[in-house]
Amino acid sequence: MKFYKPTSPAIRQMSVIEYRKFLTAKKPVKSLVGSLKEKAGRNNSGRITVRHQGGGAKRKYRYIDFVQSRSGIQAKVEEIEYDPYRSAFIARIIYTDGRRSYIIAPDGVKVGDIFVSSNEGIPVKTGNRMQLKDIPVGAFVYNVELRPGEGGKLGRSAGTSVKIMAREGGYVNIQLPSGEVRKVLEICSASIGSVSNTEQKMVVIGKAGRSRHLGVRPTVRGTAMNPVDHPHGGGEGKQPRGLKRTKNAWGKGIRGVKTRSRKNRSNIFILERRKK
Repeated sequence: MKFYKPTSPAIRQMSVIEYRKFLTAKKPVKSLVGSLKEKAGRNNSGRITVRHQGGGAKRKYRYIDFVQSRSGIQAKVEEIEYDPYRSAFIARIIYTDGRRSYIIAPDGVKVGDIFVSSNEGIPVKTGNRMQLKDIPVGAFVYNVELRPGEGGKLGRSAGTSVKIMAREGGYVNIQLPSGEVRKVLEICSASIGSVSNTEQKMVVIGKAGRSRHLGVRPTVRGTAMNPVDHPHGGGEGKQPRGLKRTKNAWGKGIRGVKTRSRKNRSNIFILERRKK
């Protein structure tokens, strides 16, 4: 982490990640990069459906291989790169047949490391990808599938990892970073290790302009609005909200309220809910 001297109020608390220590490439490969349309929180009719989104620096989307389906073929890490669309670093790998792709970089990866993805006969080594049934209990994994062959869905953000808790009846019990424990089919795949860029959680934005660069627009407090605009609005001067619990602009509770549907089909796979 890099901490700035307090030469101005804007950067008094600001901190950034020293990317030069981790990244080895300045530009991505053109064939592995595309464009995403920026919607600025608007739906197909142009109405804002997600507030506080818009603007930000221009960026290109990196096509990440979450499946790594090229079984048994060794891949060598060419470069470690920055991805503006995710908190983790990404690794550019080249297979022995010459094909390149991007994957989520595990913590501790270096240029020249060799990764293998296979369903059998490979060692339990950081970066290798295999089925959950072949991974020992107590190991930490990332980029975990929920359905076989669908690609990794769990444990993809910076510094996170998923712990293998138990194995029974064709399922593996895993503990997510939130504390939730759930069952996943043992034929689903996962990568060994934890996700790179562990210092990301310590970053302090520091100033409003930096949030705007990230595409985050200003937020207006509900207490500063009128009653017609927000349940917390109104009153003479600075008033308390006058409600037992905080609400959003549409009257829905926002703290300690369960948002997961009781009819969700995958509820049967959750053994222990995440901690409050």
